[in-house]
Amino acid sequence: MSIQKISFIGAGSIAEAIIHGLLQSNIVKSEQITVGNRSNKARLQELYSRYGVKGTHDNEELLANADIVFLAMKPKDVVEALTPLQEYITNQQLIISLLAGVSTASITSLLQKNVPVIRAMPNTSSAILKSATAISPSVHAEEEHIYLAKTLFETIGLVSVVEEKDMHAVTALSGSGPAYIYYVIEAMEEAARQIGLDETVAKSLILQTMIGAAEMLKGDTKPPAILRKEITSPGGTTEAGIEVLQSLHFQEALIQCIIQATQRSRELGKALT
Repeated sequence: MSIQKISFIGAGSIAEAIIHGLLQSNIVKSEQITVGNRSNKARLQELYSRYGVKGTHDNEELLANADIVFLAMKPKDVVEALTPLQEYITNQQLIISLLAGVSTASITSLLQKNVPVIRAMPNTSSAILKSATAISPSVHAEEEHIYLAKTLFETIGLVSVVEEKDMHAVTALSGSGPAYIYYVIEAMEEAARQIGLDETVAKSLILQTMIGAAEMLKGDTKPPAILRKEITSPGGTTEAGIEVLQSLHFQEALIQCIIQATQRSRELGKALT
């Protein structure tokens, strides 16, 4: 399937990240992308200035001749956003939903068409072609649709095809995951400030430490627990730090964070149903 036009319904951060990634990978040109939202002209102008993509508030213009339609609005707005689109969506289009917690069955029901839907959960690392994306097909999506979606998302990172029942867990783990990492880095930067380290030096050291640890995990067959123990000498500085994390139940807090995010994804889906 050759792609002539991709439309985004919603112009938030995840839509921008994917747009940036798609253009970076040269899979489409800016004139092949159209973005729509309800009323925020300034945001559409901002995306046009940055990427050269067309913006519109006209649903017919947005969806006409679109091969792929990304649903990128807030999940709570899905009913209000999709209901007016029923007359413009066709079964020849591929719908790719980025909506956390919203099932493919709910989307086909709202559109009142047996349109193929691929539910996807990328993350904002799409913007630098490093996304971890999971996709799952609707009952009306065929192999060609799965292949197209997989090919599309592979241009902006790694892709896994999963069963739809696992998408709540994926949303909590990799969809929200970058925010957890950034939260940890915020704390490390604040700690560096409190112990008197230069801000520029601290940022450089923290980022390279994160990158190095991730590369070690990618290239090493050892599990993270073993890698951690190998740099935790008895009575040393690392052990002193780990003991504080253990006393504050750091691992338990992070586990509960992901469990709660998974539950919230399920709640969003149930509310819509």
